[in-house]
Amino acid sequence: MSAANTAPQQTEAEIQAAADIAALVARSRAAQAQIKDYTQEQVDELIRTMVWAVARPDRAEKIAQFTVDETQLGNYDGKYLKIFRKTRATLFDIIDDKSVGIIEEDKERNIVKIAKPVGVIGALAPTTNPEATPVIKAISAIKGRNSIIVAPHPRAKLTNKMICDYMREALEACGAPADLVIGIDSPSMEGTAELMKQCDRVLATGGGAMVTAAYSSGTPALGVGVGNAVITVDDTADLDDAAEKIRISKTLDLAASCSSDNSVVAFESIYDQLLEKLIAQGGYLVNEDEKTKLQNTIWEDGHLSTKIVAQPAAKIAGMANIDLPEDRQFFIVPETGYGPEHPFSGEKLSVVMAFYKVANIDEAIALTNNIQAYQGQGHSCGIYSNNDDNIMKLANATNTSRVMVNQPQAPSNSGNLWNGMRQTFSLGCGSWGGNGTNNNITWEDLVNVTWVSKPLAVNKELPSDEELFGDAIARLA
Repeated sequence: MSAANTAPQQTEAEIQAAADIAALVARSRAAQAQIKDYTQEQVDELIRTMVWAVARPDRAEKIAQFTVDETQLGNYDGKYLKIFRKTRATLFDIIDDKSVGIIEEDKERNIVKIAKPVGVIGALAPTTNPEATPVIKAISAIKGRNSIIVAPHPRAKLTNKMICDYMREALEACGAPADLVIGIDSPSMEGTAELMKQCDRVLATGGGAMVTAAYSSGTPALGVGVGNAVITVDDTADLDDAAEKIRISKTLDLAASCSSDNSVVAFESIYDQLLEKLIAQGGYLVNEDEKTKLQNTIWEDGHLSTKIVAQPAAKIAGMANIDLPEDRQFFIVPETGYGPEHPFSGEKLSVVMAFYKVANIDEAIALTNNIQAYQGQGHSCGIYSNNDDNIMKLANATNTSRVMVNQPQAPSNSGNLWNGMRQTFSLGCGSWGGNGTNNNITWEDLVNVTWVSKPLAVNKELPSDEELFGDAIARLA
């Protein structure tokens, strides 16, 4: 039997998707060709105008409300912060970067590095962060003189269209082609798969299946792993500060972020005090019966229920038949174990937080690694502490790409004005999370770099064997 006869037959949907995406990619490629020789000033004017088109106050208010109405995920305040503030912060973070032409000169090695565009970026946007993700990915792409096609989650397709249309309007106002940004108006699994095959680089943010598909597409891909942030609070922490920041992180956009605090690990010496302060911040401590009800609501047949993702505490309580006081904002679930038999140790994408007790930093490290070996390895963890030894011990001994110190995890992992992390919504998790990078992904990941090497003024000379090999010579004598 010939190979042609054994090859899987394409469905009509796949054939149509291939043709539709090919047309979009052709438009995108033609637009990109028009800016491949843009100057730094021209590129920066494009991204300034694109961000203003969505982040100006009236538009930010409109987008925030529209996103909540369409997706029924998160809340207005969280969406507004992302589209109004996060996009501004991201622009501020990259606007002075040199991304055109010579971007670095290493005089010691006599090397010059030249940035060049990749081409067409295929971007996948999740339903949990559909308001700012397309903007941040688009300005990162165009900062590198690329074009971008954004494939939204079907649940956020109208939000994506609104945002992409605003950015297209901004590009035209600058005299650039609108097709530098193209949104897929009718997203489908077949269309997204084709986009990943036909573009020049995939930038995937979403669930594990989406990221796996991106890496399997045959196109160079930047994907991000699953989040499941574990936060340690030691006996030197400012407990009032820690409790407030944990609440901020846990409730931001109703925990739509993969960086939301999923587990808090408290030293036993301050456990009761921290619990008291978390309750004062709006936490609700569940009892054993309520824990069972909550578990049966959050997970269905072993899988996280989409019904509870980024929903208010009151709504989750109603589904679980828990009598929740009106002023409670998040759930605190006492936990001791980790792994499949202890589902609260995993990512919950909801205002639900597991709460653990440990004796010391060594137990905190072991627990963090065990929890994240189950889910979220490589993504991030945090610590509230004023003990540098504990901070660095945690950082050195955990399998993580990011450690946030005395900061609310969700708004800090992806960069914020109070830290030096790169601003993004795409967080690489390294080999621990099955990713090709640990970076906070930005424009630097969306360019090709040509290295120009000139001869050194004075050749390097190899040292003597005694100097180079040292004691190794005697060991093998």
